[in-house]
Amino acid sequence: MKTRVVLFCFSLLLVTSLGYAQKKKEAKSIISANVAIKKYHNKADLDRMQKGELLDLYVERIESLVKLLPYIAFATKPGVTMTTLGIPNDNDNRKSLDDQFEATADYLEKTKEFQSRILPYSDTDNLVAAILFYEETMKSLHEYSEFH
Repeated sequence: MKTRVVLFCFSLLLVTSLGYAQKKKEAKSIISANVAIKKYHNKADLDRMQKGELLDLYVERIESLVKLLPYIAFATKPGVTMTTLGIPNDNDNRKSLDDQFEATADYLEKTKEFQSRILPYSDTDNLVAAILFYEETMKSLHEYSEFH
């Protein structure tokens, strides 16, 4: 009797694991949801800010651009997946996307480390100009999607 119970439990476990093994993994968004800039600024707004705030904005804009620019041939807004683009959602493609995300995260980590050490030496007017440039670039990327 105990043997039947053990075999039944084992069979149930096996069938359950096979059912989960056949599930298809959900497609990931190609563009991260945190690439959007919450607020765009004008020169007067930026001129009133302290240098520390400007440094944070600068780093945030760089991060948004790095996470968006490699993918503008596919999309310029979050939510687009490989499946929606007609790219097969297989293991190789998911691994490639995961590798790309990991490489981007490593790059951003090193960039932030560098910027936190060196960027405070930059001129405040240059920071303001760079932030305005990055914001205009982000705006133009959103307009870019209207061209195709």
